[in-house]
Amino acid sequence: MRTTAAEISVRLYHLDDGEGGAAETLIYAPLAEALALAAQQTPEVQAGLFIQTPDDVIAYLDIVEG
Repeated sequence: MRTTAAEISVRLYHLDDGEGGAAETLIYAPLAEALALAAQQTPEVQAGLFIQTPDDVIAYLDIVEG
């Protein structure tokens, strides 16, 4: 089971599933702020969002869908 604190600094990025598979960083911020920004994105963008902590990379939808 993954655990982390709301105030830990994370990277929120979108992974383009096109041919290049480029990663676009949306924000470096505390987890709570990154989650708030992710929640404002369209469902299509949310499907490609990932949160990188110091120890792990987690798909945004895995977090919100539990």
